[in-house]
Amino acid sequence: MNNSKLYADLITNLGEDVKRDGLIKTPDRASKAMEFLTKGYNENLEDIVNEAVFASDNDEMVIVKDIEMYSLCEHHLLPFVGKVHVGYLPQGKVIGLSKIARITDMYARRLQIQENLTKQIAEAVMSATGAAGVGVVIEAQHFCMMMRGVEKQNSSTISSMMLGTFRENPRTREEFLNLISRK
Repeated sequence: MNNSKLYADLITNLGEDVKRDGLIKTPDRASKAMEFLTKGYNENLEDIVNEAVFASDNDEMVIVKDIEMYSLCEHHLLPFVGKVHVGYLPQGKVIGLSKIARITDMYARRLQIQENLTKQIAEAVMSATGAAGVGVVIEAQHFCMMMRGVEKQNSSTISSMMLGTFRENPRTREEFLNLISRK
């Protein structure tokens, strides 16, 4: 889907000349960039996981932390960026570690709010693994708060979602939160 004309119209409506040297190819580049930034709409959990769930007798917590995350706020189409930490308690199956990062990217590459992104990642990992519990914490900076509105450059937002044992057992939740806070 090429939306170059939409970007050309947007740039023109801003008062710019899309025929000037620096902007000639901008509508095409912007269209391609938006396609990439929203490619998660063309992905699904089954294809992302791609049968990379394996039998395992491990029942100890598995954590992938500091997964870089880039998304677009659904309210302003401005970026929010940060880190995602995902933990789960296997229950007969483990998932390929890269799949957790790919699940994160699939949902982040949609117009999104951080709170929903956190929940979507947790539910997807739970669904793919059948884990006893899943915990997800996202720490992000929102350009809609930094570049416009209140213009708070040093603000960040933390969201969490705890499912299964991570929600029901305070010790499990505490272990997860302690482990992700280590540097």
